Amino acid sequence: MLFLLLLALFLSGCTGQTSADPGIVTVALDQVPENLDPRIAQNATSQRIDELIFNSLVRKNERSEVVPDLALRWETPDPKTYVFHLRDDAKFHDGRPVTSRDVQFTFRTMLDGTVRTTKSGHPYNLIQSIEAPDAYTVVFKLKEVFSPFLWNLTLPVLGIIPDGSPTDFNRHPIGSGPFEFVHYILDDEVLLKRNENYFGDKAGVSMLRFKLIPEAIVRALELRKGTIDIALNVLTPDMVEVLKHDPGLKVMQAEGTSYQYLAFNLTDPVFRDIRVRQAFAYGIDRDKIIKYLWRGQAKPAFGVIPPNNWAHESNVRTYPYDPARARQLLKEAGQENLVFTYRTSTDDTGRLMAIILQQELKEIGVTMEIRSNEFATFFADIIAGNFQVFSLRWIGANNDPDIFNLIFNSKSVPPNGSNRGHYSNPRVDELIEFSRREVDVEKRKQAYSEIQRIVAEELPYIDLFYMDNVCVYSNRIEGIKLYPAGDFAFFTGIRLKPAS
Repeated sequence: MLFLLLLALFLSGCTGQTSADPGIVTVALDQVPENLDPRIAQNATSQRIDELIFNSLVRKNERSEVVPDLALRWETPDPKTYVFHLRDDAKFHDGRPVTSRDVQFTFRTMLDGTVRTTKSGHPYNLIQSIEAPDAYTVVFKLKEVFSPFLWNLTLPVLGIIPDGSPTDFNRHPIGSGPFEFVHYILDDEVLLKRNENYFGDKAGVSMLRFKLIPEAIVRALELRKGTIDIALNVLTPDMVEVLKHDPGLKVMQAEGTSYQYLAFNLTDPVFRDIRVRQAFAYGIDRDKIIKYLWRGQAKPAFGVIPPNNWAHESNVRTYPYDPARARQLLKEAGQENLVFTYRTSTDDTGRLMAIILQQELKEIGVTMEIRSNEFATFFADIIAGNFQVFSLRWIGANNDPDIFNLIFNSKSVPPNGSNRGHYSNPRVDELIEFSRREVDVEKRKQAYSEIQRIVAEELPYIDLFYMDNVCVYSNRIEGIKLYPAGDFAFFTGIRLKPAS
């Protein structure tokens, strides 16, 4: 079936291209934006589009370091107090200036229940008060010290909205960002236009259309026809390989931070044995999977935190492919004839990866039974702990080292977090709590480094890949620059080539 789809894609190039709308750049989406209110938005598409419409007090650079946005500068007179000094030239799309009252309103409506949002919980519930001593100064006071607080104020996590915005704000969101909202046709498209009064560099194109196209093969066909201009991380690796040969298209590939991993249920007697987990780590040939499944569009991973991040630790134990060592470890553990069940969803790449893992583990004497379900059922079982081994991907959350609290703190077993494998190590818990309370960045980095060294030894996860960002785009587009987290921020810098 996949071969036939790719053949159809290749042959469709013979039909000739139609012209895309000359005044609009159209971007393919694989997922509908659930809500464009930045206080509510959770899914990746919503947050990435919000990044173009809104500003926040601060934003992240390419190393996930916090840098100015609406706040030109800030200081922390004590570990529980943050004083932000706002720029005075930022305006909302309706012409109103952005002031401290808007910041107050954004957070107050999240915390007092005016809007129903999951963002009303941690860490925003640590806010004790938000003061506005003047129009361009905002003072946050926290109930307790929380070092990652600044990171949780960045885009696309949260954007600032105008004071007095109505409860149906998501129907016509107003921000201060480089693009203005025009319309959202449900399950079809989001249309944005350039903000001509933006305080920063003006966007290079006048209109952006984000078009929902659920099927990957249709996204590829629309690219070939010219009715889609840009497809970022929404095509299968095989489709990208075919499209590389289209003279009307270009392909850009850059290292990304999305992290694929294998996780164990550590309450299972088999996988409680570290030797079994080590055997799996030695028995998986990541390079082969990257070459044949991902077509070179990934890099081997050596930790949850990506290499571009300020908190990444490279000096950790690794597990090069060594099937002989894997078989010896299984023998020592008394598991030479191990049979286990691997859980995955029904999407094509997930099932293909399961088949490859099944074959690789067979070579070390392990029988892997594959159980696949549609994603909602699969994920519900993972949260409930109904699994032995599964694979999933962290997208975005692993750019903040506080993810260790979410996935490896013994207190974060569902429903309190995402420690789905029930990993527990008192030293890791201690380091996580320390790093959340310590304001000295270098001391935090040392704590995060030790966490990474410990989990590399104990293997609650097997690191698989960091997925590359892959953008296929029309020849009429210039200025493509891919950011490690796969954000949409680069859309402000793209341009249309002048007509020849």
